[in-house]
Amino acid sequence: MNTSKNVSKDIKAMQNGDKNRRTLVQIVVAVVLIALVAAIALFIVNRDSSSNDPASAADTTSGPQMTPTSLTESGAIRFGNPDATTIVSVVEDFQCPACKNFEALSGSTLQQLADAGNVAVDYRPISILDRFSNGTMYSTRSASAAICVAENDRDSWMNWHTAMFAQQPAENGTGLTDDELVEIATSAGADSPATASCITDGSYTDWVTTQTQSVIGEGINGTPNVRVNGTDISNPTPENILAAAAAAGN
Repeated sequence: MNTSKNVSKDIKAMQNGDKNRRTLVQIVVAVVLIALVAAIALFIVNRDSSSNDPASAADTTSGPQMTPTSLTESGAIRFGNPDATTIVSVVEDFQCPACKNFEALSGSTLQQLADAGNVAVDYRPISILDRFSNGTMYSTRSASAAICVAENDRDSWMNWHTAMFAQQPAENGTGLTDDELVEIATSAGADSPATASCITDGSYTDWVTTQTQSVIGEGINGTPNVRVNGTDISNPTPENILAAAAAAGN
């Protein structure tokens, strides 16, 4: 019997088996290391991306969503005679530079009409310019703030409205923070705790989104949009607004 040869074969077989097992272990270890490195790299990329994202840096957290109760059926904040047959409607976006110019030019005229007693002025804030606030949804948050003030500090709304456009942030920035919106409201007399919490909670952001879609469905795609009894005023200067309101009242 060639016992030595058989033993030699067995030893070689075991050596080959050990070698194969070591190779397999090395492959498994390499795969695990590669997966671990990839996971670490993905974590770092996601962390850096989040920390550099303007939306994550801003306070855009929404609290419980609410439905306003003091607005008209069309979602307008109405001033003046609630039963007036002449309605001046203003659709605006607080991020809109043209709306700021309109407020500076015609805002006092609208207040005079609302005070006259025979005309109603409807303000309809919407959010079509969120893309110009670098991810912080300033249009939506400021429109929500408009409803907060209207619901809780209505007597201060006009002052607040004027102050908001006076402090309008530049396009393609990050907009005003919620705390800054609260400061503007407080300085304008809208200083109730309910208004402050409403603004910071973003209580009407969902409602603003729905209202914006409703306004767009009416064929209004730009701001400011000014109508008298549903008819557009293409050049809403004080003179043209007054003339259209006078004609509608006849």
